Amino acid sequence: MRILITNDDGINAPGLEVLEGIARDLAGPDGEVWTVAPAFEQSGVSHAISYTHPMMIAKLAPRRYAAEGSPADCVLAALYDVLQGARPDLVLSGVNRGNNSAENVLYSGTVGGALEAALQGLPAIALSQFLGPETEGLADPFEGARTHGARIVRLLLEKGLWDDGDYRLFYNVNFPPKPAAGVRGQRVAAQGFRRDTSFGVEPHMSPSGRRFLWIRGGAQHSPTLPGTDAAVNLDGYISITPMRADLTAHDRLAELEALIG
Repeated sequence: MRILITNDDGINAPGLEVLEGIARDLAGPDGEVWTVAPAFEQSGVSHAISYTHPMMIAKLAPRRYAAEGSPADCVLAALYDVLQGARPDLVLSGVNRGNNSAENVLYSGTVGGALEAALQGLPAIALSQFLGPETEGLADPFEGARTHGARIVRLLLEKGLWDDGDYRLFYNVNFPPKPAAGVRGQRVAAQGFRRDTSFGVEPHMSPSGRRFLWIRGGAQHSPTLPGTDAAVNLDGYISITPMRADLTAHDRLAELEALIG
């Protein structure tokens, strides 16, 4: 099996090392693991691509590259430059430091990398490690993903739903904020929404007197509706969410047509 991995935390991120181990386990001794990841952290860039400027790419080691671009850029660079047309059998993105549950999905570069792979017609899975009080004291905060990651990906490859539609299915996986031994299993869960919290800005003054704004995330442990991704994560379960890039509100098409046809 040939596996391509990327992330949004950057080529030196500890979560990428975790993903490399997962990918090597899946690929087996005769397989190939290719890494094309951002040279610098790209958290929060979603599905952005470097459409108006070029990006430099550097080979760091055999099958290991860093690109000055987003995770989606890295997938494109891998498919159309690094791999020279030898398409991977699977694309994995992560393991993100922090959850990509609920509304975080829409900002996530980790999910953006998997989304781009799906748009390119490839099986793709985004993986993220939810963090919290129970992971702070761990020697390895990625313990849950490291222990259960290969099993979950293998489960999806063997029993998951896959298609080859125009907006093909891909998966978003979040490991709960628990030690590996505290993971209670996995749940298929819809994307949730954290109510009464959101991203915002916090102003700061620089020493030179200039005013800057920092983007701030909302409370990550706010509950979502029962059975949705963040809710099952906080309950100790790995969430598995099937996704598509199609943003159409299909449940409103007929109603809207009747109103304004």
